[in-house]
Amino acid sequence: MQNDIPEALYRRIKESAETSRRSINAEMLERLERSFTSRPVDPEAFLVRARRRQEKMELPWVTDADLRRARGSGRP
Repeated sequence: MQNDIPEALYRRIKESAETSRRSINAEMLERLERSFTSRPVDPEAFLVRARRRQEKMELPWVTDADLRRARGSGRP
């Protein structure tokens, strides 16, 4: 089987394979397998977990309005 993998993507796969001490083929198979076995994300449950973590860290909740204001004010 031959694949035309873009050079930039190939380099990333190769670096990851080296870090994981796997062959490029094994790295690609691992990543493909993981992509098919990942669990679907429930958006509501995700938001509940995110809000709980935010409360534990005692950080202010950032709203869309806050983000728009920050974008509009520019960078110092």
